Amino acid sequence: MNNGVIITCAVTGSGDSHLKHPGVPRTPEEIAKAAIEAAKAGAAVAHVHVRNPETGDSARDIELYKETAKLIRESEVDVILNITAGMGADFVPDEEDPSRGGPGTDMITAAERVRHIELIKPEICTLDCGSMNYATTSYIATMDMLRETARRIQASGVKPEIEVFELGHVWQAKQLMKEGLIDPDPIFQLCMGVPYGAEATVQNMVAMVNALPPGANWGSFALGRMQMPWVAQSVLLGGNVRVGLEDNIYLDKGVLATNEQLVTRAKELIERMGAKVLTPAEARDKIKLVK
Repeated sequence: MNNGVIITCAVTGSGDSHLKHPGVPRTPEEIAKAAIEAAKAGAAVAHVHVRNPETGDSARDIELYKETAKLIRESEVDVILNITAGMGADFVPDEEDPSRGGPGTDMITAAERVRHIELIKPEICTLDCGSMNYATTSYIATMDMLRETARRIQASGVKPEIEVFELGHVWQAKQLMKEGLIDPDPIFQLCMGVPYGAEATVQNMVAMVNALPPGANWGSFALGRMQMPWVAQSVLLGGNVRVGLEDNIYLDKGVLATNEQLVTRAKELIERMGAKVLTPAEARDKIKLVK
């Protein structure tokens, strides 16, 4: 069991949750406010995407990232900023010519995927491992793309949170470590129940935990109604936790949540299990971050 738990709050994500929940943050001001409220509720880490402020759709505009990061940093609330570097990897084959991308495709180079990270230099950014079938699209991250993004993240002095969606992704990450592209003391995020990676089952989670490099810091999450059960399971297996509107929009059945409420519930659950929720300063010590 993990007795010192880091809570990450994934405050908005990039999916269509804004069509189901009007409270999903979409502007830089709303996203920053959600991150700050989550931190005050007990989250040590705020995981941030950006959205089109007008439509709420997924976005990767560098200016939106910069404005969001600026607002969080100027708030004087201590929170570890974790910015996604996983956007621009969606490929949908054209129906008439599958060699070309059709509607829904958003593919950019590995270098472009981390340009905002190089400019903003958050304490953490994601390194999304592996290609996979994702819902109705394919997510493309070849080994050479991962090498390029890992190299650029490392050169920026940003610590990667290695997001893995199935066992093969853990293998890829360990190969990058062997090549010196990921520094020692890595952070892994086990992303469970994301179609169509590893299903959110106890057996799959145990297998992924057992495959991690010895001594790795790790956390895990699952989607929807499995979010809170996964908090308990992650703590029991020795990991950290992630909650937030990116992964689940409900507090109870039929009751829409806020990020703050989800963090509060996770904190209560962790503490009732007899574990301590770590502050941002304590989390930095645990995962060997230099602010």
